[in-house]
Amino acid sequence: MLRPATLCLADIEAWLRASRVRLNPSKTQVMWLGSSQQLAKLDISQVHVLLSCLRIQDTARDLGVITDSQLSLSAHVAAVYRSGYYQLWQLRPAVWLLSEEASKKLVQAFVSCRLDYCNSLFFFGLISRLQSVQNAAARLVTGTQCCDHITPVLRLLHGMPACCF
Repeated sequence: MLRPATLCLADIEAWLRASRVRLNPSKTQVMWLGSSQQLAKLDISQVHVLLSCLRIQDTARDLGVITDSQLSLSAHVAAVYRSGYYQLWQLRPAVWLLSEEASKKLVQAFVSCRLDYCNSLFFFGLISRLQSVQNAAARLVTGTQCCDHITPVLRLLHGMPACCF
């Protein structure tokens, strides 16, 4: 079963060489894609590429989007969620010293752009975690308390240059 994968990679390497592009095994990641049932049937943990032996990865990053072997994007949402709250935590002292307009721009630059990047890839099950980051950003900008309703705050911030507000 390893032989067809090796032949396929050799064909890819030959095609790249003909196009005057070199395959760099140290920067190449290999990941199996499929359902959990299909992936459970695979027992190959390494693939030989040129003179290197590459381990099969569970996730891979391409253009800033983390994809897993089932194409669920849950790893990407978790990373955006963590980095969004981290940025909000870092911005909190600065926002208290700025005007509301300046804090809107600061939050837009550091938080909202992360939420906006590749948001068309998400489906409704994953978007709720990102919605909580957006709500926290809106609360930080306006000084709204956690017990207050967020919908009027989001309507108030609709002029903010983020697609989500």
